[in-house]
Amino acid sequence: MPTLRVPTPLRAYTAGQSELALQGQTVAELMDDLLLQYPALKPHLVNDQGSLRPFVNLFLGEENVKDLQGLQTPLKTDDRVLLIPSIAGG
Repeated sequence: MPTLRVPTPLRAYTAGQSELALQGQTVAELMDDLLLQYPALKPHLVNDQGSLRPFVNLFLGEENVKDLQGLQTPLKTDDRVLLIPSIAGG
């Protein structure tokens, strides 16, 4: 089962868990399972149309999935996906 690494600012929405084992054969399916299990994350990760927000980056290993096959990037059971939101401040 693939795992998703959750950054510290979003762990408040995952009961403090830093790594989640999720179902999915693609990154899209993994994200669907994430939002099904942790619906409070939805406004932080996707827009009203259900698309991933532009500041949300997902990495498979060291590759941004945007540079692979996007959300249709296939996953193996031992893959680890990193969720890295861009954070701006002033």
